[in-house]
Amino acid sequence: MEYRTKEDQVADFLRERIISGVIARGSRLKQAEIAEQLNLSITPVREALKLLEAEGYISTDSYRGARVVPFDASASSEILTLRLLLETQLVRAAVEKITAQDIAELRQLADEFAKAFESGDRATARGVNYRFHRRMYDIACMPQTLHFTQILWARYPFDIINAAENRGQDAVAEHDEILQALASGDVTAAMLAMRKHIESGWTVLKSAR
Repeated sequence: MEYRTKEDQVADFLRERIISGVIARGSRLKQAEIAEQLNLSITPVREALKLLEAEGYISTDSYRGARVVPFDASASSEILTLRLLLETQLVRAAVEKITAQDIAELRQLADEFAKAFESGDRATARGVNYRFHRRMYDIACMPQTLHFTQILWARYPFDIINAAENRGQDAVAEHDEILQALASGDVTAAMLAMRKHIESGWTVLKSAR
């Protein structure tokens, strides 16, 4: 990931923590604290926050500074449709470029996800889940598609989905299915497995409303 700019790395660091719940929705983000935590200057942190604001993860004003916005609990079927379109295309491209080393890295992340859910550590599981999907989509080398996918993630209530009783077990099995398709180079199976994974989470969301 060395090719990515410092602001991109900071933005990814914050996205993962927002989606995982480590940084609570509504929390204030202080540039100086983030810079100190990451041992960076203020400049890449400031630029990362601008990027996250453009994507919809945070809001800023001159009085309250930067704050994490709430998930959209009323996420519409339009977001589902767009996620299905974009993320299956990212998977399709990943199948064409993936290496054995990539598969090994994704398998390690999938195993970490399963272990975190089994131990009841939902925040860690959500963070690892973010890294699993982000790593897979990085392999696709479709930066614009990934950018729009991340905008959709900012509006999606992953916290509600992952709080469901059996969601962890289902997600573990779905990750395995995706990895098997990637490892075998089966484009159709990989796209169908990702579609199933996203739709399964949507089903959980609808039942939780």
